[in-house]
Amino acid sequence: MTVFLLFLAVGALAGLLAGLFGVGGGMVIVPVLVLTFEAQHLSADVLTHMAVATSLATIVFTSISSVLEHHRNGAVQWPLVTRLSVGIVIGTAIGVALITQVPGPVLQNIIGVFALLLAGKMFFDLNPGSDGTIPSVPAMVGAGGVIGFGSSWFGIGGGTFTVPYLSWMRIPMRQAVATSAACGLPIAITGAISNVWAGWNNPLLPSWSSGFLYWPAIVGIVLTSVPMAKVGARLAHRLDQNKLKKGFALLLLVVGLRFLLG
Repeated sequence: MTVFLLFLAVGALAGLLAGLFGVGGGMVIVPVLVLTFEAQHLSADVLTHMAVATSLATIVFTSISSVLEHHRNGAVQWPLVTRLSVGIVIGTAIGVALITQVPGPVLQNIIGVFALLLAGKMFFDLNPGSDGTIPSVPAMVGAGGVIGFGSSWFGIGGGTFTVPYLSWMRIPMRQAVATSAACGLPIAITGAISNVWAGWNNPLLPSWSSGFLYWPAIVGIVLTSVPMAKVGARLAHRLDQNKLKKGFALLLLVVGLRFLLG
């Protein structure tokens, strides 16, 4: 019960951050799940993969309401979603297939480096220069592949990659965030299914697992992340976004150093 309460708290924090920054809570969910699974004395060979897979699975549930809301507001650019999703599905499946070959401690180091890079991006507000060119369909499929591949390794919904890419195309930010949210669904679905397949019959996995997906964590996180995302969205209009992003960047700095230094 104590562990389940922790999952509820993780979901609340992840949902709040998603609402505040328009970025999924995967970079919060994954580190906390790693620590939780370590405390449960799960095998180091699978616990990081479980954290990443479980984070992806929560996005299946949390993104649906977000996508429906954005669609009602007419903000989703569905032609762009279609083009990107082809590559996203392929890239995510390949990413999951490769990540299962990476030892857990090495994967933690990779996630740590990514957290530090993301911290620097958020703290210094680094964004690609606007070009305004709409890429060809093959180029967008390729970009989707990169987005899906990266997201599958870090347990995120892709907003960290997709929003800057769409902004580079000079898509208005409101539409970029909405379109990115829609792209998160194929990432999450493909990632979840692939992780079930990749971890099936692994003897190191605990009870209540489907492959690398751990259902007690999924249920706890989903129960609180959806309502707290709405709270975060309301707070985003009242609080200083610049200070909030710098604060989150410092949190990511701690996360990255923890993974790299143990």
